[in-house]
Amino acid sequence: MSDLINLFRDNFDQFNATSAIDITIISLILFWLLMLLRGTTAMSVMRGVFILLIAAFVLARIFDLRVLNFLLRNSFTGILIALPIIFQPELRRALERVGRTGSRAFGTSVSNLSTLDAVTDASADMARQRIGALLVIERETGLQDYIETGIAVDAVPSPELIEGIFFPNSPLHDGAVVLRGNRVVAAGVTLPLSENTLPGELGTRHRAGLGITERTDAVSVIVSEETGRISVAAEGRMHTRLDEQRLRALLERLLAGRNGARS
Repeated sequence: MSDLINLFRDNFDQFNATSAIDITIISLILFWLLMLLRGTTAMSVMRGVFILLIAAFVLARIFDLRVLNFLLRNSFTGILIALPIIFQPELRRALERVGRTGSRAFGTSVSNLSTLDAVTDASADMARQRIGALLVIERETGLQDYIETGIAVDAVPSPELIEGIFFPNSPLHDGAVVLRGNRVVAAGVTLPLSENTLPGELGTRHRAGLGITERTDAVSVIVSEETGRISVAAEGRMHTRLDEQRLRALLERLLAGRNGARS
């Protein structure tokens, strides 16, 4: 007991202001990572790995399993290598958030009010006519990799232009339209599909609209060809059954608070 007390005393004597700052920084980083993983499949994976490691450690200690003990003692390096591979999407999203914070500090311009008006009016018109559409509004995360899969447009957004692109049987109506600032930059763009399960009435167009928001900070507006309903995807979440007023309010909340939105 005295040895244990002496050990605690020695450790406490070595504790200083630098140690407190070090512990605080590490704690904040761990808390930030846990908040980032909250509600994602990565959290379930981490929970499963933690349970397996605890079970293996307990069994190895109770039954004195030498091989298992050896593996546990020497698995730390392998775990460090495996973690970036397993949690690659979440780590990428974390770095993108840091980058977006920096870009906001420098006043990066996003969509302006005329773009929101064009998107809202065109979506409402297409919903009434049961014309399917997928519009993606770029924010701080660049979408150039996806834009290059489509056809360059570079035009001022207007309801007539957007509706013409998505008119049935037009060459570009199957892909997505990407808007950057006050320009329509591409049409017929191919987007990644979400791996999450969606309700039966939401099809491939909705999965694509949700998928791009899971990988970037973009906002997607989806018009269903079957039901004529308008949906918005943002930050990996789907907002469904929107009318014109609710669509405008939601887009203003997601976009209008950023620099350049009211210009």
